[in-house]
Amino acid sequence: MLRKIQETASWLLSHTTERPTIAIILGTGLGQVAKDIEVTASFEYSSIPHFPVSTVEGHTGRLLFGRLGATPVLAMQGRFHYYEGYDMPTVTFPLRVMHEVGIRTLFVSNAAGGMNPAFSVGDIMLIRDHINFFPEHPLRGRNLPFGPRFPDMSEAYDRQLLARAHAIARSHGIQVQEGVYVGVSGPTYETPAEYRMYRILGGDAVGMSTVPEVIVARHQGMRVFGVSIITDMGVEGSIVEVSHEEVQQAANAAQPKLATIIRGLVAGLA
Repeated sequence: MLRKIQETASWLLSHTTERPTIAIILGTGLGQVAKDIEVTASFEYSSIPHFPVSTVEGHTGRLLFGRLGATPVLAMQGRFHYYEGYDMPTVTFPLRVMHEVGIRTLFVSNAAGGMNPAFSVGDIMLIRDHINFFPEHPLRGRNLPFGPRFPDMSEAYDRQLLARAHAIARSHGIQVQEGVYVGVSGPTYETPAEYRMYRILGGDAVGMSTVPEVIVARHQGMRVFGVSIITDMGVEGSIVEVSHEEVQQAANAAQPKLATIIRGLVAGLA
C-alpha cells in the first residue's frame, strides 16, 4: 500500500506544477465549488495509477488541480464509499495520496439525513464532531508511517475553521446549523427505529461517508473542516420515502450558500 501511495503521488506531482496545501472533497450534488475553481490540471480517476473509480451517480470521478480565487487547491469530484464494495484502505487511499503531495488542510462535504427536529431540508450543518458506525475502522492493520498508532480525536474538526465558517455565514446572511454527524455504511437509508437510535446517541445528521476520510486525515495531522447539506429528514412522525434523485436535488439547491462559505475559508487560509 505504501508503495502504491508514493507512486500515485509521484505521478500526480510530475503531471502538474500546482502545489496546493488545501484539498476539497465534493460530495453528492456539491459541484458549485468545482465551477469556481480555475482548473490547471484535470485527471479522470481511471487515468491515475492505483486510484479507485467512483461508481455512484452524481459523482463525476475527476481530480482537479487549480486555484480557488488566488489560492492553489486540489479537489475531488466524487469520493469512494464503503458500500460500493471497497475496503477502508481503498476508500481512504486518496487521503494518503493527498498527504504525500503536500495537503495539510481538508474541506469535506456530504449530503445527510437530518435527525435534529430544529433542522429543515436544505439546511447547511457545520460538523462539530462525529460518531463512527462503520463496521471496519480505516486505521485497522499495520500503522502506516504518516501518524501515530493511536491518534487523538478530541478535535477531529478544527475549532478555528468552525468559528471562521460561522463568521463568514453571518457576514453573508447565511443561516447555518451545527451538529454531530453519524457515519454509517449504507447503502440503505435509515429505518425510523435507526433514526431514533442515532438521535438518542447524540447524532444530528446521518450519512454514508466522511468519517473514514476525516479519521485518516487527522491521523496524518491535517486540519479538517466538515459540512453536511441536510437533504432529507429522519425526525419521528415526519419521515417520508426518499430517493437518491431527491437527495441530489436538495443538495443542488444549497450549493451557492455552501460555495460562499468554502470560498471564504480558503481565502482566509491564503
